[in-house]
Amino acid sequence: MFQLFLRSRAQNYIKGRLGDDGFRARSPERDAETDRARIDSIMAAIDAALHAAESEQSGLSRRVDDVLARAAVTFGNGTDEYLEREELDNHHQDLFAAEIANGQRRLKELSAEIAHFKFMKAAVLSRFPNYKVSVAG
Repeated sequence: MFQLFLRSRAQNYIKGRLGDDGFRARSPERDAETDRARIDSIMAAIDAALHAAESEQSGLSRRVDDVLARAAVTFGNGTDEYLEREELDNHHQDLFAAEIANGQRRLKELSAEIAHFKFMKAAVLSRFPNYKVSVAG
């Protein structure tokens, strides 16, 4: 008991000599700034992923359209074209079919990813209603 009393007296003495500011929380402005920085980093990551997926989708869509056009040229327009088609054209058709299938599969995956990223962005904005989207970028 005496030790607690002595410790308390020592702490009071030190506080009296050095000054005691007591506990002080950060200002609300600084708290809001910290919160905004956290949300900004999350939104920036979502926006970067969304932009990258949309760019990939745009480029891939153009390439798939190009392959479809090239495949149409080698396919011909006769009803019995496939009976008389040269072996090289058959080989190109097989290659184009594989490229088109892979491209369309990836486009489907990208569409789903883009929808998910947009949902995540909407979810973040709905969970932080006081957050204002910055116009820069």
